[in-house]
Amino acid sequence: MSFFIESGYVSLNKYGEELCGDRVETIYYDGTLTLVLADGMGSGVKANILSTLTSKIIATMMANGMSIEDCVTTIVQTLPVCSVRQIAYSTFTILQIKHNGEAYMVQFDNPLCVMIRDGKSYDYPVELKIIEDKEIYETRMTVQLDDSFVMFSDGVPHAGIGITMSLGWQQENVRRFLEENYSKDDSATTTAAKLADAAKALYMNQMGDDTTVAVMRVRQRSVVSIMLGPPSDPAEDAPVIEKFLGQEGKKIVSGGTTSKIVSKYLGTEVITCLDYIDPKIPPAGFMRGVDLVTEGVLTLGRVMEISQHVVKESNTDLEWLKGRDAASQVARLLFEEATDVNFFVGRAMNPAHQNPNLPLDLSIKLKIVEILSKNLETMGKRVRVEYH
Repeated sequence: MSFFIESGYVSLNKYGEELCGDRVETIYYDGTLTLVLADGMGSGVKANILSTLTSKIIATMMANGMSIEDCVTTIVQTLPVCSVRQIAYSTFTILQIKHNGEAYMVQFDNPLCVMIRDGKSYDYPVELKIIEDKEIYETRMTVQLDDSFVMFSDGVPHAGIGITMSLGWQQENVRRFLEENYSKDDSATTTAAKLADAAKALYMNQMGDDTTVAVMRVRQRSVVSIMLGPPSDPAEDAPVIEKFLGQEGKKIVSGGTTSKIVSKYLGTEVITCLDYIDPKIPPAGFMRGVDLVTEGVLTLGRVMEISQHVVKESNTDLEWLKGRDAASQVARLLFEEATDVNFFVGRAMNPAHQNPNLPLDLSIKLKIVEILSKNLETMGKRVRVEYH
C-alpha cells in the first residue's frame, strides 16, 4: 500500500528572542520524506545557527542514503565547540518514512517522540547505539494508516516550570494531552498547533524556552479539485469541465459564471444558501455533482488570507477551523482534508470585472492562485495548476 506522509510544525521563540534556537528541516527524496528537528544549545542567534547547520547537514546526508554514523561524525567535526560547556552541537530527532510504510527514527538528547496509533500512545521499538561517545536511540518499524509521530524540543516538557507547574509539564503529561486531544481528522499542522498552544498557555504566553513541535502523519491520499473561471475559449468549456469532474475526490466550483457553465453541463441548478454567516463573504451554494459552490474572487481572497495565517511557523490559532462561511469551508477542504490539490483556472475575462468601479480583474485571480498554491506546497500538499 502506498501512503501519503504529511508533516507540519510550529516553532515559538523564547520570550525576548528574535530568532528561534530550534529548527525543522524536511526533504523529500526518492519516495522518502525525511524530517529533522534540531535544538541548538542555548537560545538566540548562536542556537539558531547551530540548529540550522545541524538540521540541514543531517537532512541532506540522510536523504542521500548516508548512515547515521556518518551524519553524527560530520556534525561533531563540523560545528564549533562551546568554550564554556565544551558541547559542540545541538540535539536532534530524525524521522524518515517511506511510501511503502518503512520508518526509521534516530533520537539524540531530545525528549522522546510520542507515537499515536488508534488514538493511544504506542510503545515503538528502541535500540541504543553509541556513536562518537554519544547515546543514540534508533527505531525501525512499519507504520500503519493514521499513525502520528509527535516530536518536540525540551521547551514542551519544560513548559510552565516555576510558573504554572513546579517541575514543568513533563513527558507523561504531554503524552496524556495528545491522547485526550486526539482527532483522526486533524492534520499534522493542527496536531502540532494544539500541543504548542497548550505549552504556550503553561508559559502564560511568555515562552521560557524555544518550543517546537513537529508532526509526521501517515495518511490516505485525498484529492480536492477546484475550478475557477471559464476557459478563455468557450469551445473548451465542455472538455475542461469533463476533465475537472473526472478527477477523483472532492470538487469545488468557484465563481458565478463558472457555476453557470458547470450547472448547464450537468443539467442541474445551483441552490444558494441565503444564510449570510459572514457579511463579508458571499454565501456558499450547492449543486448536484460537486461538493461546494462559492463566489469567486472575494471568497478565494479570504481563503488566501487564511492560508497566509496558517503557514506562519509560530501560528497556534485554530479558530479558522470553526468558521461556517464559504471561505472557511474551502479552507478546511484544502488545508485539512486534501493531500493533493488540483486547480483548473480559466483565463476568460469576466464582463462584470470590466467596470472601472469594480477593481477586480483576471490578474488578481491569477495572483490569488499563485499565492494559494505556494502556501499549499509549504503545507506539504501536492499542487497542480492548469490554465485554460
